[in-house]
Formats: sequence, structure tokens, C-alpha cells
Amino acid sequence: MIYTVTFNPAIDHVVQMDIFRQGTVNRSCGEKMYFGGKGINVSAVLAELGVSSKALGFTAGFTGEAIENGVRAMGIESDFIRLAHGNSRINVKIKADAETEINGQGPDISENDLEKLFGKLKELGTGDILVLAGSVPKSVPDNVYERILAMTEGSGVRCIVDASGSLLVNVLKYRPFLIKPNLDELCDIFGKDIRSDDEVKEYALKLREMGAESVLVSMAGDGAVLIDENGVFHKCGVCRGIVRNSVGAGDSMLAGFIAGYAKGDPEYALKLGTACGGATAFSDGLAKKELIFELLAQLE
Repeated sequence: MIYTVTFNPAIDHVVQMDIFRQGTVNRSCGEKMYFGGKGINVSAVLAELGVSSKALGFTAGFTGEAIENGVRAMGIESDFIRLAHGNSRINVKIKADAETEINGQGPDISENDLEKLFGKLKELGTGDILVLAGSVPKSVPDNVYERILAMTEGSGVRCIVDASGSLLVNVLKYRPFLIKPNLDELCDIFGKDIRSDDEVKEYALKLREMGAESVLVSMAGDGAVLIDENGVFHKCGVCRGIVRNSVGAGDSMLAGFIAGYAKGDPEYALKLGTACGGATAFSDGLAKKELIFELLAQLE
């Protein structure tokens, strides 16, 4: 079973307008709402590909109830922990002449709440996949991913971490099955201006030497690179299309990779991940199956 963890789920309120002017009243020309957070996004695209997963995490208040209902409506099994205080966050995404985001903080998560999550994760075992995606709220210790990987070490659970900075680097000693930095995050980790394919390969291999079994690096318009669990280098270009949305593209790529990897072919997994990321980038919301496979055909 695939499990995704979203510490800080959100309602994304996407507001479309022709021009956004600061310091005055702006009126929208279109609005949409999505239920997400990086882990939930992964589960949603997996569901679109016909792959089951269970979404874990924390919800609170009336917005938390809306998120839980929205996740169920997407056909995703969930087992969220309800917090006693606060409300799950609302993120405002303004799409005008430029994209502007206002992300809420979300509710506080106590150590007791964390222990409830840890209790669920301790039940995972051989063959299960655990996806930890994104940053964590300020109320959560910044070593929480380390604690989770230490807890699952030796259990047969394959852990996937999509995070940045110390959240990512500090889990490498526990040999995660896959990590997914983007190019900017790769540069930040090593303090280098990494640009060429050879440089990306060099530093992705360094991450593997530091403990990651596989490294997937997304490079926006320059495609993606994979160093698989056997140390083999793979490169995939981008799909053709008009970019309309940047929210959730990386999560979609990760979902496609996980679904494709189940077939035992890293090359196919990289292509399916690229197609899923493109399908989200070329849509108003998350990727849909028809467009995913239309784009996948471009990569064959």
C-alpha cells in the first residue's frame, strides 16, 4: 500500500484576474477551489492513474472537514488525525499578469498529535511505500522526517522524501528509497550553480553516495534526471504544451514516477512522471488521465 503524509493540508482558493493591483480593490474574473497539500496531491494523481493510496496527516476545524470531504470525493482513502484546536489553512493563489501566492499557517500540531501519527506509521511493513512531501509547520520539530525514517528503518517500508534543505539532507543516513529535489534545491544543498546535465548527474550521484537509493531531479523546462537504485543515469525531456499552472506539478511528477516504477522499469517511470508533471502544468488543476497519456505518447 502507498501512504502519503501531509502535515499541513490546505484549501487552495485560486483567483483569476486580468491584472492584480496592490493597494486597491481587485475583482476576480474566475475562481476555483482545490483540496490539497503535497501529499494529497500525490494521492490524487495516483488515483487518476488507478493506483490506490491512503492519505495521512492532520486536519482541524471547519476547513479541515471540507478537506476531508474533498479528499473522499476524489476517491482517495484517508485516515487524518483531527486536531482539537484551530483550522486547516486556506491558501490564496492569484493568477493574473503574474502569479502571487498567500499561504496560510495552519493549526499547531502537538507532540501528542505527532505520536498519534507515529502510531499509524509503526503499522506499516514490507512492501508499503511511504511518501513524505513538503515542508512542515512551525509547530512541528524540524527533525520529524528523521524520526519517521528512523522509526521505519529495517521494517521493509520504502520511504520517499520530497523536501528541501536540512529536511532532505538529514534523512539520507537512513537510506530513503527515493528523494526528489528540483534543480534549485540541488544547487542549495551543495552551494553550487549547477546547470549542465553532467553537473546534475555528478551531484545527484553525490546524494546517492550520501545515502539515497534513487535520486530524481526535476529541472523545469530542461526535463528531469534520474539516478536509479542501480546507479544508472536516465534523462527525459519535457512535453510540449502551454504552461498554465505551477501548483502541484512536482507532486504530479512524483505520483507518476511511483505508479510507473511499479512496472519495474525506471525509464518508463521517469517518462510517466514527466507526463504527469506536464499534464498538471498544462491544466488549471491537477493532471487528468487522458492528458497524461496523451503527453506520455510524446515521450515514447
